[in-house]
Amino acid sequence: MSTYYYVLASQRFLLEEEALDEIFKERTRNYQEQEKQIDFWLVKQPAFLEAPTMAKVKAQCPQPSAAIISTDPKFITWLKLRLEYVLTGEFESPSETIPDALASLQLA
Repeated sequence: MSTYYYVLASQRFLLEEEALDEIFKERTRNYQEQEKQIDFWLVKQPAFLEAPTMAKVKAQCPQPSAAIISTDPKFITWLKLRLEYVLTGEFESPSETIPDALASLQLA
């Protein structure tokens, strides 16, 4: 089981109002220079919010939602400071209630 950290907000906020492309391009370039594997993902309508333990978090976030999920807590803390109006937290996966950390409820 691994711990995943997230930044959560409405899809509109994360995908239209913020410059995520720039953040992801810079982060990806930095990882390539350090020969580090990518450890962050953008997930629309994240399925982890359906877990009973996440009901309060889901209720606080405008829908449809999107999450940036990472195994690096420092990156999520940095994003929280950069983006401001987001929810943050963590969860364990795979688990009985969250079998796939990166699953989406949105059809491709």
